[in-house]
Amino acid sequence: MRTASRIAAATVLTLTVAALAACAPAPESGGETGDGGDFCARMVTNSGGLEDRSFNQSSWAGLQSAGEEYGIDAEVLVSTNETDLEPNVQQAVDSGCGLVLTVGYELAAATQEQAEANPDIDFAIVDEIVEGDNIKPIVFDTAQAAFLAGYLAAGVTQTGTVATFGGGNQPPVTLFMDGFVDGVAHYNQVHGTNVAALGWDKQAQDGTFTGDFEDVNKGVTVAQGFIDQGADVILPVAGQVGEGAARAAADAGNAVIIWVDNDGYETLPSEYRPLVLTSILKNTGDAVVEIARASQQGEFTNEAYIGTLENEGVGLAPFHDLESRVGPELAAEIDDLRQQIIDGALEVTSPSTPE
Repeated sequence: MRTASRIAAATVLTLTVAALAACAPAPESGGETGDGGDFCARMVTNSGGLEDRSFNQSSWAGLQSAGEEYGIDAEVLVSTNETDLEPNVQQAVDSGCGLVLTVGYELAAATQEQAEANPDIDFAIVDEIVEGDNIKPIVFDTAQAAFLAGYLAAGVTQTGTVATFGGGNQPPVTLFMDGFVDGVAHYNQVHGTNVAALGWDKQAQDGTFTGDFEDVNKGVTVAQGFIDQGADVILPVAGQVGEGAARAAADAGNAVIIWVDNDGYETLPSEYRPLVLTSILKNTGDAVVEIARASQQGEFTNEAYIGTLENEGVGLAPFHDLESRVGPELAAEIDDLRQQIIDGALEVTSPSTPE
């Protein structure tokens, strides 16, 4: 996939540089030229910060790649708490750039307000549907890839129990969880097994949540609770909190995790690499590159980008160190399921499926 190579190639800012970007005064207004090129773009992170090992980091890597590939002057405004959100969007607008990219549901209201007030600026928002003539949502049908991950988890569990938890009960989160438990159920149907999936009731649309996406210790506590109930494969959908699941798995010694958004094998601390079974990928970087290019070249539209297995907007990362645990037969089953979903022979549904 192109995203993996782009993200690997992109240079992620250090926290020091990120902090400076958040505090720096707005560049002088200069139409679409900004201060550093023929076209400029500004990105605003959600309150999780830039190096979140999630969609802020992936989105910024994509915008950096667009800058390198198309000569776009790209800068990021880092939000570290909720009070930064609206001021940072305002600062992005005041830069005079032609494209403002925001990340996450926390920025939905500010994005819509500024888009309505600035119809000549293109806006794009990651992981949220916001309607407007000059707003392009960037969303992903992660249930499709999470279905494959659930099937995988059911296929490798040695205890007969797997689990998932989220940071908050929101559609971009529960979409993963819906797909995951459906994948487990499908494995049970195909193989006549009874693998249990803890942490999410799809019918009730309710389950286990930490209440935020930043407190790693909450992830440790929740994951340890699942491990105590016998779970040996855990899917955290909780941003940085998910690192706590990796820590709990490492302490337990008999559990593995499935990461989300980007390849956790590459983005988590290296000591957790042996525990990453796979990752449910959102190929945010490719989408951002294409949208930045379209905005630069006057081809921007407000039609939502929806990442699917078919367009490679979502997918599974390699099994890395745990490939032997998966084995060729299970890997082949997953490849077959992927093609069935692409062909429409197998439909993965969720109340949160983006349209």
